Amino acid sequence: MSFSSKSDSEARPLLDDRRSSYGSADSEETTSPETPLNKVSRSDLIWILAGLWSAVFLGALDGTIVATLLTPIGSDFNKANQASYIGTAYLLSVCCFTPLYGRLSDILGRRGAMLLGLFFFGSTGTLLCGLANSMEMLIAARAIAGMGGGGVMTVSSVAVTDLIPLKQRGLYQGMCNILFGLGAGLGGPLGGYLNDAFGWRSAFLLQMPILVFSVLLVTLKVKIKLPFDVQNQSTSAKLKRIDFCGSFTLVGTVGCLLLGFSLKSTEELPWSDPLIWGLFVVSAVFCVSFVLVEHYWSQYPIMPLRLITQRTPLAVSLSNFFGSVGAFSMVQSSPRKSCIYRLTLSYFSAVRLNSSTEAGLHLLPHSVALSTGSVFAGWIMRKTGKLYYLTLASAGSAILASALVCLWNDQSSEFHLWLDIVPQGFGMASLITSTLIAMIAGVVKEDMAVATGITYLFRTTGQVIGVSCSGAILQAVLVAKLRMRIHGPNALEVCINIIEDIRHSVNIIPSLPDDLRTAAISSYRDALEVVFLCQLAMNILTFICCLPIQENPLPCVAF
Repeated sequence: MSFSSKSDSEARPLLDDRRSSYGSADSEETTSPETPLNKVSRSDLIWILAGLWSAVFLGALDGTIVATLLTPIGSDFNKANQASYIGTAYLLSVCCFTPLYGRLSDILGRRGAMLLGLFFFGSTGTLLCGLANSMEMLIAARAIAGMGGGGVMTVSSVAVTDLIPLKQRGLYQGMCNILFGLGAGLGGPLGGYLNDAFGWRSAFLLQMPILVFSVLLVTLKVKIKLPFDVQNQSTSAKLKRIDFCGSFTLVGTVGCLLLGFSLKSTEELPWSDPLIWGLFVVSAVFCVSFVLVEHYWSQYPIMPLRLITQRTPLAVSLSNFFGSVGAFSMVQSSPRKSCIYRLTLSYFSAVRLNSSTEAGLHLLPHSVALSTGSVFAGWIMRKTGKLYYLTLASAGSAILASALVCLWNDQSSEFHLWLDIVPQGFGMASLITSTLIAMIAGVVKEDMAVATGITYLFRTTGQVIGVSCSGAILQAVLVAKLRMRIHGPNALEVCINIIEDIRHSVNIIPSLPDDLRTAAISSYRDALEVVFLCQLAMNILTFICCLPIQENPLPCVAF
C-alpha cells in the first residue's frame, strides 16, 4: 500500500476535528468546516501581510547586515576574537525560543505573540545593539533580539495559515520566502554602505522605522479570533496556561546541545574537551526532564508528546532536521544560506582558485533556484491539491545535486560547475514549503500553531548542527591531509603555520610556493569530498523520512 494513499474514512476525522474548538459553539459560522472563522477583505489581507512580512523581511535583512558588520564591530571594540559570538548568540536564542511562540500564539493571540516577538527583536534587541557600549552588551543584545526573531517567523506563518486556504497556503509561503531572500540579499551591501557612510551603529538604528511600521500594522489590522474559551479568559488565567517548566527544560535542552556544537566549531575544541561533553550531558539531563514534565506535569504542554509521535508530524520533523543538517548552514547569523552554497564557494576559491567574484557568480543559479522553488511548490499544491509526490521529488532533487557535486574533479566541465547545485536549491526550497503544509494538514486545528513551531525548531536546530558538524569534518580532514602531504626540513613547524593560515583563509593558497600550493589544493579537495559525501547521506535520510508523510486533504477554505 502506498504511503500517500488514504481512504475516505481516514481523511474524514481530520476534517471533523478541525472545526472542534476554534470558535464559539453558539456561532453558526463555525458549525461547518467549509466556513472560515477568520474572514477578511482583500484590502485588509494586504495590510495584514504587509505588517507580518515586513517583519520577516527585516529579520532576513538584519541577519546579513550583522554578518557584514562583524569585522568593523570587532575592530571598534578591539575584540575581534569575540565577534563570532554576535552571530552565535542570536542563532542559539532563535533556536531555543522559536518553539515557544507556537503555544504563546494560542494563549496570547496571534497579535499578542507577534507583538511580543517584535518587542524582543526590535524595541529591545536591535535598539540595544545600536546603543551598545561594549562587546559583551552587544552580544547580550543580539541574544535578546534572537528571542523575538524566531517568534516573528513562527507567528507570521501561523497567522497566514489562519487567513489563507490551506490549498493556497504554499503559494503564499513561497512569496514570503522570496521576500525573505530579497532581505537577505540586500543586507550585505546595505550593511557595508551604512558602515562606511555612518558607522556600524546606524545599521541597527535605521531598522527602527520598519519595525514601527510593522508594529502599527500588526496592532491595527491583525485581529484573528482565538477559541471562545481562550478569548474570554482573564490575563491571569491565560498566564496559567503557559508551560513555564516545559519552556525552561526545552530551552536548556536545545541551548546546551547547540552551544556544544557551536563551541566545537568556533573555538576548535576537541570532542573530548570537558566543556563540550559536559554541555552534551547537561542537554541530555534537560531532555529527560522535558519529557517527564510534558508527559506528567504540564496541563498545556509546549510540545505535546502525542503530537510529535504521530506519523506525519514525526516524519515532517525528521525530514526538516536531516534536510537542514545536509543542506542548510549559518553564515554568521543568516539562517537561509545553504551549506552546499558555503562549501561550493570554498571549492571554487580553494580548489579551482577562482576569484571571489567568479566563485560568487557560479552560485547565482543556485540562489535563483532557492527563490523560485518555494513558489513552484505552492503553485503545484494550489493546482493539484496534492503534496506527497511533490515532497518526494523535492527530496530527490537534493540527492541528485549532492551526487553530482560529489563527482566534481579537475576534468569537470563548466556546465556541471554552473548547474549541478541548482537542483539542491530548488528541491530544498520546495521541500520546506511542502512539508510545512503537510504538517499543518496532518494535525487538528488546535495543534496547528504548536506544530508550526515544532517544524521551525527542527529546521533551525538542523541548520546549526549542520554547519558545526560540516565545519568540524572539513577542518579535521584538512589537517590530516596537510600533515600527510607536507614534508622536508622543519616540516612540522611549516605544517603548523600553513595549516593555521589555510584553515582560516583560503586566500593565502595562490601565494604559496608550488609544492605547498599543490598540497593545500589537494587537501582541501579531499576534505570537501568527505563533507559532500556526508551531505549526500543526509539528503538520502531526508528522502527516507519523507516516505511516511500522509496525503491529507488540503481544504479550500482558511482555518
